[in-house]
Amino acid sequence: MRSTADPDRLAPFEHERARLTGLAYRITGSLADAEDVVQEAWIRWSRDAGDVDNPAGWLTTVTSRLALDSLRAQRRRREVYVGPWLPDPVPTARSAEDTAELAESLTLGFLVLLDSLVPTERVAFLLFEVFGEPYRVIAEVVGKSEAACRQLVSRARRKMHSARPNDDSVGPVPASAELLVELMYSVLTGDEEKALRLLDPDVVLVSDGGPDRRAARYPILGSTRVHRLISGGWRLFGFKTRPGADQLPPVRVVDVNSSPSLVLDSPDGPIVITGEVVAGRISSIWIRLNPAKTAALTHQQSIV
Repeated sequence: MRSTADPDRLAPFEHERARLTGLAYRITGSLADAEDVVQEAWIRWSRDAGDVDNPAGWLTTVTSRLALDSLRAQRRRREVYVGPWLPDPVPTARSAEDTAELAESLTLGFLVLLDSLVPTERVAFLLFEVFGEPYRVIAEVVGKSEAACRQLVSRARRKMHSARPNDDSVGPVPASAELLVELMYSVLTGDEEKALRLLDPDVVLVSDGGPDRRAARYPILGSTRVHRLISGGWRLFGFKTRPGADQLPPVRVVDVNSSPSLVLDSPDGPIVITGEVVAGRISSIWIRLNPAKTAALTHQQSIV
């Protein structure tokens, strides 16, 4: 048997690694799980693949199956997770080769919608709608007939569309870094009137702190309730009292999940703030604080 370091075997896998990691991440929402999946795919490739005619197709099928298994196991773990669960924040940098669909499918808004799907719907929808795989491949991955896979994709599409605004309205788009900074500083400095002007009346805030970080344990709905919660946001940043204008925490603007995001380096670990906007006002705010997840911000390898 050839060594796993054999360049002839390594090259096709390395060529696909970023795409496979992106596929597994979209399925699981976890970068750590995605990397474990891709590592297992590599082990199987080095051991079993041989000289296959279509390495990309073989690796897509194996990675998708492994990611589906990982997602099912993760869903069981989430039953005891403390507070809301949000996907890991991953740094992204759009390349000229990336399609709009690939970039949009990494946004937090899209990934949150995917969570409304059962695992087989999620995998089938991603493979067909985002990665353009034929139904015969999807059938092999999920272990169903091609006709059943068409139904899975159709059902998933209906669920995704029903969670979005009607076709005649303007859907949510990622909030700009400038708007997020404006909101954060208006909250920290106690400018309540300005903060409320920036928030959509039906804004939703979801914070994922895991078991060890201070965070809202349930989604917060409505601009007044959201403002009431984040008006004490200085506590999240390690302040004992509300900071003055000359004490505001430094903020990094990072492209996370294909969206401008604020990263605050608090003493307990990074805080990642991402949002969406409808008609110029912030309609969704996602705050990720769980250090087990924000560690993904140090990820150096690109994903597609």
